[in-house]
Order: sequence, then structure tokens, then C-alpha cells
Amino acid sequence: MEYQFTNDKPIYLQLIDYFKSQIISGELTEGSRLESVRDLAVKAHVNPNTMQKALSELERMELVRTERTSGRFITDDKEKIKAMKEEVAKSEISAFLEKMKSLGFDKEEVIKIIEEE
Repeated sequence: MEYQFTNDKPIYLQLIDYFKSQIISGELTEGSRLESVRDLAVKAHVNPNTMQKALSELERMELVRTERTSGRFITDDKEKIKAMKEEVAKSEISAFLEKMKSLGFDKEEVIKIIEEE
């Protein structure tokens, strides 16, 4: 796991994005157990409270679940992961299209360029 933080948004939100990316890419597999909050915080070089906040938000999103005596686990809900993957893809595509629009391209021109690749 390699964390690279920027100054454009809070670290806990960047941690959420990192974990989402790891889940949809399969780096963190369905049902796999996460390390402890403290261990994850040490690896990320963040305060344990920041890591806890990110993990709590991932639980609220139902991407992570807590089993009382066993720890935290990645969801094994394939549909939830698929939906998140599509949501992230749409967001990335939208941002890309906005960037291309700011460069003077319309959607059809962008599609044509992509098809030529």
C-alpha cells in the first residue's frame, strides 16, 4: 500500500478514495480482513483518528463491515462493488470530459479521438 496525499482535500477523504480504488481494482479482495486502525495509520503516516474516520465512512457506505471480535472486513457484496466501480468510472469520465471541454473539444470530438487510439 502506497499513500500519496495532496493538499486539495482532507486526508480522510483521500483515504476513502484510496480504499475505494483498492477495492474496485481487486487489490483488496472481497471479504478480506483489514489490518487494525493503528497499523493502517502507521503505514499511511496519519493519525489513528484520521484513519478511524475514513474507515467509519467506508462502513457507512457499506464497503467495509466490522465483526465485533474479528476486526474489519471488505464487503463481499459483489453488486455493491460493481455499483461503486461504475460510480467511480462515471465520475472520472465526467471530469475528463470537463477537462476536454475546457480545451475546446466537444464530446463527439473526444469520442472520435478515443476511437482512433
